[in-house]
Amino acid sequence: MTYAENILKYYSNISIPQQLPEGVEVLYPFDDSEVSAILNTFYNKYFDDKQKRTFLIGINPGRFGGGSTGIPFTDPIRLKEELDIENSFDPKPELSSRFIYQMINAIGGPEVFYKNFYFTSVSPLGFVKDGKNLNYYDIPALQEALEGYIVEEMKKQLEFGAKDIAFSLGMGKNIAYLKKLNARHKLFKEIVPLPHPRWIMQYRLKRLDEFVQEYTTKLTRTID
Repeated sequence: MTYAENILKYYSNISIPQQLPEGVEVLYPFDDSEVSAILNTFYNKYFDDKQKRTFLIGINPGRFGGGSTGIPFTDPIRLKEELDIENSFDPKPELSSRFIYQMINAIGGPEVFYKNFYFTSVSPLGFVKDGKNLNYYDIPALQEALEGYIVEEMKKQLEFGAKDIAFSLGMGKNIAYLKKLNARHKLFKEIVPLPHPRWIMQYRLKRLDEFVQEYTTKLTRTID
């Protein structure tokens, strides 16, 4: 099977975590027919091969990015303008997506980037509480409830074909959790932290070019 076929099979059968804390809801876009069509278009275009890829591991999808379009770090605007995939989603921008596609273009554009890299997250599904995005580590009870789920879903994705080195998109709680998880389950040989795109866009926007360069330098070292 190609990378695309493996990914599409995975998302069509993705598990939903159970027994979550009260008030926590799961973002599950994959039962939407438009999302399914977009996933097929995107993955068959950029992942129609059997080449191993470097995993870039975010926190969990947000409402306006992967939680809406089904494609990690890709909001409806980037879906149309950067990937030329028409869609009828509410064209709300996501800060992380803005950074990610500037970085992707700096590396050589979507075709070069996605041939070498695969976006996922610690939790492949996102969460909301009281109508707001929720990170898996924001509520200790949520993080505890998710650990078995997180490990199981990551192992399924590793079967697509992963290189030994992965990157954490997040230098605080995300990399700390990933390193503990990796020490116990030996998922990767090494996990390297990178500043989270949203943090860059929200708090360090004046240094945007510097962070794009940091990503570009570190990621291109993994390209064969």
